[in-house]
Amino acid sequence: MARSDEPALGPAGTRYSFDQRESRVTLDLRIFRTAAAVALTLGFPAATLPAQTTTPTKPAAQTDDSGPQQDNGPIVLKKKKEGTDEPPPAPAEEKVKNPDGLGNYSLRVDVPVVTVDVSVQLDKTRQFVPGLKAGNFRVMEDGTPQKVADVQMRQAPITAVMLLEFAANSWSFIQDMRQSSYVFFRSLKPEDYIAVITFDLRTHILTDFTRDKDVTAQALQTLTIPGFSDTDEFDALYETLDRTSRIDGRKYIILISSGRDTFSKITLDTMLKKVRSTPNVTIYTISTGGLARVMADSYGRQGPESRMDYLQADNQMRTFSSLTGGKSYFPRFQGELPDIFSEINQSIRNQYVLTYRPTNTAQDGTFRKIKVDLVDKEGLPLTMVDEKNKKLKYTITARDGYRARNPVE
Repeated sequence: MARSDEPALGPAGTRYSFDQRESRVTLDLRIFRTAAAVALTLGFPAATLPAQTTTPTKPAAQTDDSGPQQDNGPIVLKKKKEGTDEPPPAPAEEKVKNPDGLGNYSLRVDVPVVTVDVSVQLDKTRQFVPGLKAGNFRVMEDGTPQKVADVQMRQAPITAVMLLEFAANSWSFIQDMRQSSYVFFRSLKPEDYIAVITFDLRTHILTDFTRDKDVTAQALQTLTIPGFSDTDEFDALYETLDRTSRIDGRKYIILISSGRDTFSKITLDTMLKKVRSTPNVTIYTISTGGLARVMADSYGRQGPESRMDYLQADNQMRTFSSLTGGKSYFPRFQGELPDIFSEINQSIRNQYVLTYRPTNTAQDGTFRKIKVDLVDKEGLPLTMVDEKNKKLKYTITARDGYRARNPVE
């Protein structure tokens, strides 16, 4: 076997070098192509050229000096199948298997909660009784005792009428009325309903019940120049009671007046009957002109008839308030007014809110009657005493029942 670097042998033992051999092969190939072209021209069949076969060549091995090899061949994209746009299915929910022998069903329990607003006031002073705990309240629903779960004390909104005497009398009386009405106005809260009514010879409704404090303030600012000097207090109070009786819930009348009645059509007896027969109305009275009366009496300017007239007026104011569970105040100085209205607000605003879950959980739409009592630690009726160890009577105010929910609401 000849070595790769030795020259190859030609015909007749002639030796050729590699360059000569390649030249010889190229010359023979050109002669053959020329002969084929001449044969085609003369009409002879063309000789068939031997098929050139190409053998695949292996890629040259990558050396350290060469860069990365890239595939420059065509990129074939597969045809996208139809129906592949749908999102993948959601994972299956975990199923809870009930114990053997039980069917597949769900149970939902709706336990009702009842809230009751309760007010506790002393009968004598009409003051709110604070400091009561859950154990001091006993709630009976249709005769069955209920367990009080929670007790909270909150301030409830009020519905009140300011009934103001605005007559052409002494300027000190008018000034006391205006100052008292302003102090009460400042104590109001956004959720309170208030109406303003004045009276002299007639009754004037300045504003109906509203929660807009700007409207109330504008009404009070108009009280500058009075008209008549007569004060028909009985007629004004009778008409106010008649109007408030058409409103549900508890109402309050803040009567700011000297207490004198000069020309009313309603008599005192008729007035007292009206006060007794009107439910859910509490009257608080604030007397005006206290300092002026004391000064006039000290200088001897108040005769026996005038003195008796004002004493009778004070007695009437006390009667109106006591019959309805309110209280009367007779301030002499304007500095007493903030404490007076603070006491009034404490009496009419504060409430206890009781919460319990009834033992009767049936949702049948029936009316359940409620009764609230105060008890001590032993379950006996609670007894209250004053500083002199005298028993105090008190009143519990609460709704008398509620209606249960219907099965389907």
